[in-house]
Amino acid sequence: MSTRRQALLSAYWFAVSAHWTAILVVLLPAQAQLLGGDAFKGRTLGLVLLAGALVSMVVAPIFGAMSDRLRSRLGRRRPFLIIGTFGNMIALLGLAYLARPQALGFYILAFMAVEFFNNLATAPYSALIPDVVPVAQRGSASGWLGLMTMLGNFLGGIMGLLLGSIGGITGAYWLLAAILLIGMLITVFSVHEPEPPPLPPFAWRPFLRSLFDPFKSRDFTWVFWTRFLMVMGAFIVQEFLVYYLDDVVGAPFTILGLSMSQAAQAVSFVILALLVGALLSSLAAGVVSDRFGRKKIVYLSGALQSLVVLVFLFTHSYSLAVVMGVVFGLGYGAYISVDWALATDVLPSMDDYARDMGVWHVALTLPQVIGTPVAGFLLDLGQGYGPRVGIPTLGYSLIFSLALLFFIFGTVFVSRIKAAR
Repeated sequence: MSTRRQALLSAYWFAVSAHWTAILVVLLPAQAQLLGGDAFKGRTLGLVLLAGALVSMVVAPIFGAMSDRLRSRLGRRRPFLIIGTFGNMIALLGLAYLARPQALGFYILAFMAVEFFNNLATAPYSALIPDVVPVAQRGSASGWLGLMTMLGNFLGGIMGLLLGSIGGITGAYWLLAAILLIGMLITVFSVHEPEPPPLPPFAWRPFLRSLFDPFKSRDFTWVFWTRFLMVMGAFIVQEFLVYYLDDVVGAPFTILGLSMSQAAQAVSFVILALLVGALLSSLAAGVVSDRFGRKKIVYLSGALQSLVVLVFLFTHSYSLAVVMGVVFGLGYGAYISVDWALATDVLPSMDDYARDMGVWHVALTLPQVIGTPVAGFLLDLGQGYGPRVGIPTLGYSLIFSLALLFFIFGTVFVSRIKAAR
């Protein structure tokens, strides 16, 4: 595939990444604090993410498998991409206008709708790389995916700085809806799907039984669980970064002569630093992994992300947090770039790409079901109890220690994957 086609193939990942980074790092934490109050912001955030992730876990494998069997003039992946994007855009408006304490239930339903339609689009879309990319180029294609993901994260990450000029949180959701639409149109009109192999019609009972088939592959199982652990660590760091800056570092936040009083603004500079590091490593790591192997890149990325968590545990400086953002980005960008290629290397079925990628996608959503609610509970519990024992930042010590363990185990267990170098 040409460089241009590889870049266009990953255009929708740019939009999806901007969408989720803005929501998870900037918008949702701010709205959770509004909905639950300062004493319960961690648990409110965890509850919202739990409800959405449960939907994602169910939807991704189902629509992935359905897309494997769809036959239409637009192909088998693009119809889901179109329908999912328009539904996602409508659901975003629910998040924009329902963030009121008395409307928590409706807000959660809107977030569940965002997860439903987003996964309706992205689970089939995930299979386009193994659908259209030659095996020898999957590392570079995964690198483009990583690069587009980082660029999208960049746009989503600066949303906190843009809120004043785009109409606040409501305007941010309208902007994200427009970005999703543009990304979808670019991908739909630029990707040419190959003729799919013949498959039997979709049936529920065989499908439900088949969800466990990928785990018959030892390598797929290890890829799934190592991704699960790495994502658990990353989610804990990213989801509670705004609260960490607000409660531990404290205002004013000064960098390059600029002073800020709001953590929602200050977090954008940390995310920008993260993305600088990620941009440096994302495309290069994918290409390098084609030649030297995926595992070495994962080992390096895990070490870098673990280092950052250690620094956050023992220092409370905003300037250092920004510097560590670059280091975390180097590791995170490298991991994202090879993660996709590592999964496609060990897919157990040549006919059920989207089903298997949908199952693998659960390793991204399951951490939200388990990790974020648990971390949110520990955060609120530790912050409530810590001052009584003279440790005012106990909640953050607990959750960052948990993230460190996830990074360590997620990195070490990659050695168990035998089919990948």
